[in-house]
Amino acid sequence: MDLFTTILIALGLAMDAFAVSVTTGLHIKEHRIKRGMIVAVSFGFFQGFMPVIGWLAGLTLKDLITGVDHWIAFGLLFFIGVKMIYESFAIGKEKTECCFNGYLVLLLSLATSIDALAVGLSFAFMQVSIIAPVIIIAVITTVLSMGGFFAGQKLGHIFENKIEIIGGLVLIGIGFKILVEHLIA
Repeated sequence: MDLFTTILIALGLAMDAFAVSVTTGLHIKEHRIKRGMIVAVSFGFFQGFMPVIGWLAGLTLKDLITGVDHWIAFGLLFFIGVKMIYESFAIGKEKTECCFNGYLVLLLSLATSIDALAVGLSFAFMQVSIIAPVIIIAVITTVLSMGGFFAGQKLGHIFENKIEIIGGLVLIGIGFKILVEHLIA
C-alpha cells in the first residue's frame, strides 16, 4: 500500500475523532491545554492500537478467505464510510457532556476507534505491513484531535457534520480503489 493511500485512510479514520474532539472542545472550560492533550493522545493511541488487533485477527483468518479478501476489504471500508455519513445526519446525536473524566475519554476513544479495527482487518487481507500505517494513523489522529479540540472552542458546530461526511466518502473511495485493483489485476 502506498503512502498516499495510507494517509487517506488515516484521515478518513481520524474524522470521527476530530468531530468528537470539536464537540468535546465546546464543553471544556478549565485546564484546556491539559485536557486537549489527554483527549488527543487517547484518541491517537486507540486509533493506532485497534488496527493492530484487527490485523492480528485477519492474519488468523487469511488462509480461509484469500479468494474473497478484496471483497471483504471493500465491504468493510464501504460499510464504515456509509456509517460515518449516516451518523453525520443522525438527529438527536449524543454529544459529550461537560463533565470531563478518564472514563468518558476512554469511552469516546473506544467508540471512535471501532472503525479502525475493521480497517486493520482489511490490512491483513491485503497483506499490508501494519507498522507504518499504525504510526501514520496514530499521529494523524492525535494531531487532528488536538486541532479539533481547540477548534471546537473557537468554531463550534460549523464543520462537525461535514467532516464526518468527507471522512466517510474517503473510506468508500478507498474501498472501491481496492476492489477495482484486485478485479483488474
